[in-house]
Amino acid sequence: MPFTLQNLPYPSESTIESRAILKKAALANRYLAELKGVVSSVPNESILIATLTLQEAKDSSEVENIITSHDELYQAGVQADALEPAAKEVQDYATALQAAFQNVRKTGMIRLQDILDIQQTLEGNKAGLRTQAGTELKNQQTGELVYTPPQDAEEIKSLMANLVEYINDSNLSDCDPLVKMAIVHFQFESIHPFYDGNGRTGRIINILYMIIQQLLDLPVLYLSSYIIRNKSDYYRLIQGVRDAQEWEPWLLYMLDGVEQTSRQSVTMIRSIRELMKDCKSRIREELPKIYSQELLNNLFRHPYTKIEFVERELGVSRVTATKYLGQLTEKGFLRRKKKGRTYYFVNVQLYTLFAGGGDFGVVGDV
Repeated sequence: MPFTLQNLPYPSESTIESRAILKKAALANRYLAELKGVVSSVPNESILIATLTLQEAKDSSEVENIITSHDELYQAGVQADALEPAAKEVQDYATALQAAFQNVRKTGMIRLQDILDIQQTLEGNKAGLRTQAGTELKNQQTGELVYTPPQDAEEIKSLMANLVEYINDSNLSDCDPLVKMAIVHFQFESIHPFYDGNGRTGRIINILYMIIQQLLDLPVLYLSSYIIRNKSDYYRLIQGVRDAQEWEPWLLYMLDGVEQTSRQSVTMIRSIRELMKDCKSRIREELPKIYSQELLNNLFRHPYTKIEFVERELGVSRVTATKYLGQLTEKGFLRRKKKGRTYYFVNVQLYTLFAGGGDFGVVGDV
């Protein structure tokens, strides 16, 4: 019998949480709570928002085979007028995520307009919800048709209205919020409401849902890294729900992703915090005349910085900003790099932390 989307909550939802799912949900919530606590230990939230949303943007785009190196990604922040297409798409994802986060934090809900705005930023158009029939989902390797999402424009609008209501009304489901997040993700991807950008939009909704449920205060859980590592399982299990209502494997997969990426994010944030403490101590000792908290924040808000950023964020002249970056380079805090006519400065330790040493060879002194 072909799969037909229903409005949420599903009739079977009251029995969907098996013993295994409840145990896994408890574990995932535990590590998510630890992540939330670690985030609060970093005094300047803009550092985590700027750095970790870039990582999520890179990984989420990679799920869609939009591949960019860390070097190309970070250049996007200092040379936005000369980006490679893949780097621009990743930068657009980070922009969409950060803007949506600010809106959702203000309203405490995820509106249909928020979802439309995300997709518009990702795709650079105002196509909105699908109005034309013909969209089909195929196996990326074999080209075999695996699923035909709703084709009628009015049905898509109705399903999206129902989804938004389900997201924002906690009385509609007694499921654990993380289980509900996995249901929301399945429903959104099955509606497939846009011509393009559904996967990346859906992954941003995951993060925003954790924000409105107060499971996180900042969008710092980059779940897409887990999906990349288990990409074939992601598509297989989501299709298993459509084909055979196999909810337990899908829910366990998503809960495991939250657990694993929460633990990895905790390690990452602690490492950023330690790097900041070490850098702060060294600058105070070796370059006490130029130290300020604003300078430290500038060095850690983004792996790459440039003279104009220091001018703007510290409120100093170009001569002074140039002097500061020159001294930091001489002492080994930064490396100077040039592309075209632009000089920018790399926080080597922060870059290495994010890149894992994988593509650091492109960075050299000039």
